[in-house]
Amino acid sequence: MKNDCKLMHLIIEMAKTLRFCQQDAVICEALTLHQYYILDLIAQKVRLKLSELHSLLLVEKSTTTRLVDPLVRHGLVVREKAEDDCRAINLRLTPKGEEAHRQVCRCMDGFVQSVEAHIPKAKRQEVYESVAVLLNAIKDACKKEWHQ
Repeated sequence: MKNDCKLMHLIIEMAKTLRFCQQDAVICEALTLHQYYILDLIAQKVRLKLSELHSLLLVEKSTTTRLVDPLVRHGLVVREKAEDDCRAINLRLTPKGEEAHRQVCRCMDGFVQSVEAHIPKAKRQEVYESVAVLLNAIKDACKKEWHQ
């Protein structure tokens, strides 16, 4: 295989392997990875403006709404009018949402430990750094090359 195709094949294989990251794939506690990420972002900030969530997820407003709606329907997140701006909406975890977040964190910790167990200890830091470099390169290329 030519060198210029090797990287693309690795990226494709990584995408196939990480298919659990797809928007509609359930990872733990009947939540998708995107839904867990939203819970995690809200948990970190306690109250998160819906407008901030768009930029954190790097998605359109309508997509953010579509991702948040099931969390609201299942009683994990509530929408509240922001005190400082009556047009703005804040998101907050409910007690049920806080518990779901804790459960998924435990589940994800088990998955991460399992992955780490398959990486030789002496190579782990190198792997993490290399994956971060690759991820940033892909993000930069997508911003510059494909979204002009």
